[in-house]
Amino acid sequence: MNRKKLLALTNTSIGIFMAFANYNMIIIALPAIFKGLNFNPTSPDSLGYLIWVILGYMVVTASLVVTFGRISDLKGRARLYTIGFLIFAIASTLLASITSTGNLGVMEMIIFRLLQGVGGGLLMVNSTAVLTDYFDKRELGKALGLNQVAGLVGGVAGLIIGGILSIYNWRFIFIFSAVVGIIGTIWSALTLKDIQKPIKRSIDVIGNTLFALGITILLISVTYGLLPYNSQPLGWSNPWVIAGILVSVGLISSFVFIERKVKDPMFDLSLFKNKDFSTSNTANMIASLARQGILLMLLVLLQGIWLPLHGVPYCDTPFWAGIYLIPNVLGFAVFGPISGILSDRYGGKILTSIGLTISGIGFLLLTLLPYNFNLYEFFAITFIQGAGMGLFTAPNTADMMASVPINKRGSASGMRAALQNTASAFSVVFYFSILISAMTGSLDSSISSALSSYGIHVNASIPASVVIFSALLGYDPLSAFSSSLPHSIAVKIDNPQFFVATIAPSFMSSLRLTLYISAGLLFMSALISAFRESGRVGRLGNNTQGEQKAERAIAKGS
Repeated sequence: MNRKKLLALTNTSIGIFMAFANYNMIIIALPAIFKGLNFNPTSPDSLGYLIWVILGYMVVTASLVVTFGRISDLKGRARLYTIGFLIFAIASTLLASITSTGNLGVMEMIIFRLLQGVGGGLLMVNSTAVLTDYFDKRELGKALGLNQVAGLVGGVAGLIIGGILSIYNWRFIFIFSAVVGIIGTIWSALTLKDIQKPIKRSIDVIGNTLFALGITILLISVTYGLLPYNSQPLGWSNPWVIAGILVSVGLISSFVFIERKVKDPMFDLSLFKNKDFSTSNTANMIASLARQGILLMLLVLLQGIWLPLHGVPYCDTPFWAGIYLIPNVLGFAVFGPISGILSDRYGGKILTSIGLTISGIGFLLLTLLPYNFNLYEFFAITFIQGAGMGLFTAPNTADMMASVPINKRGSASGMRAALQNTASAFSVVFYFSILISAMTGSLDSSISSALSSYGIHVNASIPASVVIFSALLGYDPLSAFSSSLPHSIAVKIDNPQFFVATIAPSFMSSLRLTLYISAGLLFMSALISAFRESGRVGRLGNNTQGEQKAERAIAKGS
């Protein structure tokens, strides 16, 4: 690997490391952040703020990455990558400097997280495109596999760093992100250069606007579908939610129509005529839909049921839940580089289909576990599931990016990221809707029945969404309810065994349903992936003239 390729790999690895570490640090530190801001996230009125803290970053990246990819093709991918690091560092600094408290403080946090998402979107869309520019088809899988390992190491490091720093001061989380962002900005500005001259084409203003508005309104609408409306546990009957979905569908339909007519479209639909590009994107989108929501469901299982049942205080459950998911990350980290290297030699078709099938089998094995499962069985199954996704991801991304012309790689990477992030956001909303619906019908009666076994006869009513998100954040889900009862009764309710016995049956029923759905989606994705041509294997002489020119530019001075 020559010097320029190594510099490109280190630059993009810093970016993906920070992206994974930042997300996990914030999730782990949320209880400390909310305590520092004097904000109660367990109140039903606070759920809207809470959802935006968790999903706002994802909404921004999903709506803007296609635009960013197109702009990067026009203005230079390395330049926009550096700007992304700078924006990320500025947003992190602003997050560390929040002084307001209560709802206002959390609102400022949401706004600055949205700005951080702008920087993250620029990093996300350009990191893959930069690697594809610097590495030819024979090495791309290996480079992407190593890049993904950096991200997974960042995810593990984020759990540990976030857990330690939040003990001292939650602001240290964002100071750490700002420092890494500044280092990344300087390093990429000094070492990363565009090897392809930016293309001279117009920006599709109408298409960019329609797409950004359509995706943003759609994701906002489905996100608010998780909030209670009137006496209903979910907000799908809320007129504003329904109207938002209809408006977004109209905007996205108009966008597709416009893109077929304009000279320089933002979303180059012609790329989908390439079988490798279309099948890789479809498989990746379905896999994201199957995976993201399940990961949060597993966090609820660990934080709300298994860890409290085994004596871990609620305030410590987010940290330990992250630690217990490390085998899943290790499976990904071990098999990601291996699959990347193998795909460079043999192509990605077989590896991607096998990986998705293995991951689907892992989800099916999870359905066999009781809520008080054997920890080592859980470790083994989640490792298998992670290994399957590791086998899939690097070859799939490499096949996708190697199938497009060099002057469209920014747009292609943006399209990949937009579809993936939109599917991930839908996954969270979809699976939590199932969970909330399943638990709503039985939660109050389960609590009342459990209280009756103690000789306590009161009407218990707690929204299922409050219970779920409290458990996800490491709060005692019944603390608000028990605080209004006599101390002798409250002590019994605050016992973790009481809460576990109350929610475990309905939770496990809905969890198994979501696991079956995810396994089916992954098997479908494996079948779709098998239809790709995967013509990435071959000599450099088979590359396009532009790719050969880019390869010579990289090799020059090595």
